[in-house]
Order: sequence, then structure tokens, then C-alpha cells
Amino acid sequence: MLREYSCLTSGNPKILTKPGRYPGFPLRNWWARSWSGTTGLSDTVIEFQGLTVVQVSQNQAAVVSDPQNHIFVIKNSGFVAFAIEGTYDVLSIVDQTHLPGVVKDRLTGVTLGWTHEVKMKSKVSAREEREYVVATFLNIPASNCAILQRGDDLELLGAGQSVITNPSVTLRGLYTLGENQLEMPTKDIFTRDQVPVSLTIYLKWQLTEPLKLTTHGYNTPYDALRDKTQSILTQIVAHLDYSAMVKQRSLGPDNMEDGTDPSSAFLDALRTRAMDEMHEAALEYGIVLKDLAVIDRQFKGEIASTMDKLTTRALQAQVEAANVDRENSNKVKQEEGALAVSRIKAQSANTQADAEAYKIVAAAKAQAQRTKIEAEAQAEATRLAAEAEAEAVRIKARADAEVVDQFAREMELRRIDISRVKAYGAKTVFVPAEGPGAQMGNAMALGMAAGMGADARRA
Repeated sequence: MLREYSCLTSGNPKILTKPGRYPGFPLRNWWARSWSGTTGLSDTVIEFQGLTVVQVSQNQAAVVSDPQNHIFVIKNSGFVAFAIEGTYDVLSIVDQTHLPGVVKDRLTGVTLGWTHEVKMKSKVSAREEREYVVATFLNIPASNCAILQRGDDLELLGAGQSVITNPSVTLRGLYTLGENQLEMPTKDIFTRDQVPVSLTIYLKWQLTEPLKLTTHGYNTPYDALRDKTQSILTQIVAHLDYSAMVKQRSLGPDNMEDGTDPSSAFLDALRTRAMDEMHEAALEYGIVLKDLAVIDRQFKGEIASTMDKLTTRALQAQVEAANVDRENSNKVKQEEGALAVSRIKAQSANTQADAEAYKIVAAAKAQAQRTKIEAEAQAEATRLAAEAEAEAVRIKARADAEVVDQFAREMELRRIDISRVKAYGAKTVFVPAEGPGAQMGNAMALGMAAGMGADARRA
């Protein structure tokens, strides 16, 4: 080990074994240097002549390297240092709530968290310069977590803001603890009669113990479930015939057989066994399997082409039948619409006829009521006029009866005769209605009538 030693050549050191500051020659240049300067007091980072000042606000973090290349992080506070030997370098100021790197699940697209790596440059040779990661910031949302590895030990890191500065600690992965669902196509599987078929699987799971998953060497729950699912479905399909696969479109838990098919119990048993085995296998990896179903299958080879043709014909027949049904339905709807219109028109005509009949009846009733009222009014007027006239006659008779003078009576009789002659004319012959004169008048009237009748017969 070298001791403190220096070799001077012409007054200048060539080999130094002790770190420090050595003035250059000539000394007058060293003493003449300027030691003053002006910087912004509110700046986040202030560096001047070996003085380093860092002040970070809330949610900010400063990554600093000391003269011995030790890395430390300052959060929500300040830092002031004066380096006599070496410098304190501020590598980065990080906003912990808005990290630029987004980590998403490559299959489900769920956001697992955000990361940011702070790097420091270092020379490895005179011409080559590299960057090395000295700090890793993590922002893990709720219901998510991270797995850290240090040697053979694994540690679970919960939700929140964290930073890793220890070079022996690495980030194994980010995981979500919520429910996930995915449709996964399988590789080709052969049935019992050697017909290749490709299945589409629906998986629904929830990761509850991420440490178990990483202990088994899997990076995602999907990777752990994929191989086991493929193996179990291969065993199931290998016991099924092509005809059973054609009839049984899906192997989900919601479409059970009605029991009439002798193979339905076997299919149900396989379905139950697949779910049980997958559930047990998933628990070993810290995963709770909540649903497993085969939602589609695709046959391949000659049988697949034949089946496609038959399926195409069946679909064409179904389309034609659907078109015919639709046309019939449209015609029926049109007839029903026309019938409804006719019914509405008939109801409208009946309503109009009822209204007109009611109008006529009301008018007749009003006319009858009017005639009745007019007749009653006329009868009442006639009665009143007769009563008035009778009353006038009675008054006049009483007045005549009260006249006792004979001359006055004769004068009244003469006035009556004058009025009668004036009313009926001067040529009118007045016949007495009582006594012999009356009988003579009747005889004259009968003779006149008989003569008129004889003249009529001769004519």
C-alpha cells in the first residue's frame, strides 16, 4: 500500500497519493482568482465554488451524489453542503406525483404504476462514457403493489411513493390486486377422433399473494395460468368426440345439458374437474380463479371446411327464413295497421253519426218545446183576451142593466142596429132566430139548398 508520497519535478507534483487542493504555479495566478458571484436565491439548485444549496417543495425530490459517489435523496426539505474535497452533484429534481414512465399490463392494459430512473454518467475509459442507474422512483396506485428483490429475498411494497437507491435492490415487477379478465386463444388440440380444434378461453382471476407468483418465477398471472389451462383443456378435449364438440359449442358453467344426451353427464364432470383443477393450481401461485369458460371453438382441416360449408348453408337458410319471416311480419303489420285505421275510421263515423243524431234530436226537442211554449202562450193570451172580453161584456151589461130610462134603452138599441148594419152591410137581411120568423128563415134556407142540389145533378 502506497503511503503519502509526492514526486516533484521542476516544482510541480506528478504523482499524488493524498487527495486535496494544490495551488498551481506560479502562485500569483492562484491568489489572483475571483471568489465572488451572484445567483438566484429562489432557485431550486445553487452551485458555486464548492457550495451546493438544494431546496425542494412538496412532492419533489432531489437526487444528490457526494464526493465519494454515495447517492442520497432529499424530500420536502432543503440541503446545504460545502465540499472542501470534491463536489456534491445534483443529478436530478424529480416530481414524484408525475413520473414520466407508465407501466401497463401488456395483456389487459391495466395501469400498474409509474416509474422514473435517475442516471449518472461515468467514464470507463478515455473515450467511452456510460450512464448508470443510481435511483429508481416508484408511484404505485391503490390496489396495486411492487415486488423488490435483494439477493434471494423478496419483499412486497404497497401503494404509495417510493424510491430505491440501494444498488443491491432491484425492482422485480408491478402487479394489480384487482380483478382481471381476458380472452385467450389456445394451441391446436386434438379430439378423441383426431380432429384438430382451436379454443378461445375466457379467464377471470384476482391476484391475492404476489410473493407466491414471483417465487415460482412468473412475471404475470397470465403466464402462470396459461400453461396449466392449456394442459387441462388438452386432457378434456382428448376425451371428447367431434360430434360432441360440434353439439357442445361452449364449456362454460352456465350452459348445462338437459340430461337427455348420454354424454352430458360426462361433459359436466369434465367441466367441474377443469374448474377444480384450475382453482387448485391457481392457489399455488397466489391467484384466485373466479371464472373459466370456453366461449368458442374453431375446427381445422377437411372437417373444418366441410363444417364451414354446412354452416354457411345453414346460415343462408336461416337468413332466408328470417327474411321471409320479416316480410310476413311486415305484411301482417301492414294489414294490422290498415285494420286499425279502418276501425278508427268506423269509430269516427259512428261518433259523427251519433253527434248528428243527437243534434237532430236536440233540435226536434227544442222545436217541440218551442211549439209547446208558443201554444201555451197563445192559449194563455186567448184565454186572457176572452176573459177580458167577457169581463168587458159583463161590465157593459151591468152598465146597460143599470139604465132605467126607456128612451135611453131605445136609443141604445138604435145604436146597436146602426153598428150591425155598418158591420154587415146595408143589404143584409136579419132574420130572427126565435119565433115564427125563425121557422120561415129555416124553410127558405132548406129550399135554397134543395134547388142548388138539383142544379148540380142536372149539370
